[in-house]
Amino acid sequence: METFKAYVIRRSGESLAGQIEEMSLGGLPEGDVLVKVHYSGVNFKDGLASVPEGKVVKEYPIIPGIDLAGEVVSSSHPDFREGDPVLCTGYGLGTAHHGGFSEYARIPADWLLPLPAGLSLREAMGIGTAGFTAALSVDRLMHCGVTPEAGTVLVTGATGGVGSFAVDILARAGFEVTASTGKTSQEEWLKRLGAADVIGREDVAGSGAGPLGKQRWAGAVDPVGGPGLEDILKNIRYGGAVALSGLTGGTAFNSTVHPFILRGVQLLGIDSVFCPKDWRTRVWNKLGQEWKPERALSAGIKEASLEDLPEVLQSVLQGKAVGRTVIRLA
Repeated sequence: METFKAYVIRRSGESLAGQIEEMSLGGLPEGDVLVKVHYSGVNFKDGLASVPEGKVVKEYPIIPGIDLAGEVVSSSHPDFREGDPVLCTGYGLGTAHHGGFSEYARIPADWLLPLPAGLSLREAMGIGTAGFTAALSVDRLMHCGVTPEAGTVLVTGATGGVGSFAVDILARAGFEVTASTGKTSQEEWLKRLGAADVIGREDVAGSGAGPLGKQRWAGAVDPVGGPGLEDILKNIRYGGAVALSGLTGGTAFNSTVHPFILRGVQLLGIDSVFCPKDWRTRVWNKLGQEWKPERALSAGIKEASLEDLPEVLQSVLQGKAVGRTVIRLA
């Protein structure tokens, strides 16, 4: 353990470059717990960390990787002992604090969770930030009164990480799911995950040209954002809700007040980064038990190495990724 491998992104002028480097433990930031990383999931935010226009990293150089799962090597905190399996998602991991694309990570104990019962380390990172965000979205929808009896739920960006897990979790919870995607060639795969219907991006708008459209969906999980959010809001049923968690489609959208004041629609912001620990723990435990996304884990997880990471990050940024990719470190 004198040295170990990590994928480090460095800034040179206005450009960024990432490569595998040999590091020592002294190069890791302060923290209560040293973790031997087994797996780290690849997320859209990791792609943003690798490009100058991403603007998610506070300071370079950085080891990206906004989630990780592994085994405690040493700990100065009473909640964790050597050998404990743990996971970490969110907080400043991979953006302000060296992250998961490294064979070792030193992390504040408050950021760590014990590995939930029912999950292996690989499964935890197969789910990762994307699956956790999907589960938070479903949890918020249900808390706001969206039930299987209320009608169909729309999932946008359904072949992506958040979208694919949302399809599986919603179907597992008894919902009828309509999956929207620009990759219509993946219709069969989405139906295996649990989608009852698969539509193209252009079909989300429907035929409504005014401020309100047909009441099509009881709720929606939207990890895409951007202009398409206007059409989603216009077509939500009375009392429904939209759980918004992403910006791959853009950061801005146009809308009117009509869905909110005439149909009582709720727009729910989903933040997986600083989600309170009690809520975080409860949702992760569900992901190991009744919401465990078995179909997404068995059908949509690809494994790669640190050497593959530049290509994987490019694929994520270009919107070519289908399902989840995990980087195997151990």
